[in-house]
Parts: sequence; C-alpha cells; structure tokens
Amino acid sequence: MIGGIVMVLTVIWVYQSLMKAKKSNVLMWVAGCAALFFASEFMAQIFCIEIIDALGGKDIGSEYDPSLVDVRDRKTSEGAGGSFMPVVCELLPSILAFLLVAVVRTQFVLKEALTPANLFSGIKEMFQSIKNSFKTSGN
Repeated sequence: MIGGIVMVLTVIWVYQSLMKAKKSNVLMWVAGCAALFFASEFMAQIFCIEIIDALGGKDIGSEYDPSLVDVRDRKTSEGAGGSFMPVVCELLPSILAFLLVAVVRTQFVLKEALTPANLFSGIKEMFQSIKNSFKTSGN
C-alpha cells in the first residue's frame, strides 16, 4: 500500500520535472521510471524475504488459517526481527525504488550532477501543485 502511494507520487514528480525541463519523450521516460520503480521494489522485497529467512523466520505452511474472525492469534511482532523487520520490509523497498528513480531522473533525464539538492529538486513544487489542484475558485 505504501509502495503504491510512493510510486504514484514518484511518477507525478518525474512527469512534472520533465514538463518543467521541456524534455521530449515524456511518456517514455515516465513509463520507464515506473517500470524501474516496480522492478527495484520487487527486488528489494525478495531481499527482505531472504533476510527474514536468514534470521530464522518460519514458513507458515499449512497451519495458517486465514480466518478473519480469529485475528487475535496473528502475531506479527514475533519471530525473525521482532517488530523491526516488518517496518524495514515495508519501507525499505519504496525508499530504495524512489532513490533509484531519483538517480535516473537526475543523471540521465535532467543530466545534472548527483547532489542532494539535484536529487530531490521539484518535490516541494509537486506537493504544492497537488495541494493547489484541490482548491476551487470562489464566486
């Protein structure tokens, strides 16, 4: 869920950056960045699964009962990594995918130097334009 929201915001950010820079092939770059986001998030999810397995996580197997009535038996903070690993495995793939898209956007699309200011430029403007899109004009 978090990854989907971050992906949508990342694609909007890339689109607005390309439109501001007046680059050609805007949709190709946006689609490529979205595909890169999906692929890198998928690889990071596999990496998280491998970490949990390496820490001694157990396979739920056939004893898992997906009954919605008996929620109290589901303990997500037990086992490998405690409550730390679920948080890491939820946020790490989205953060890594965003950073990878930011590097591609800065280095290959905008052809700027890799500095923190260049990597994250345009994010504030994106949120301002999203905020302004909800405003309505009065009479």
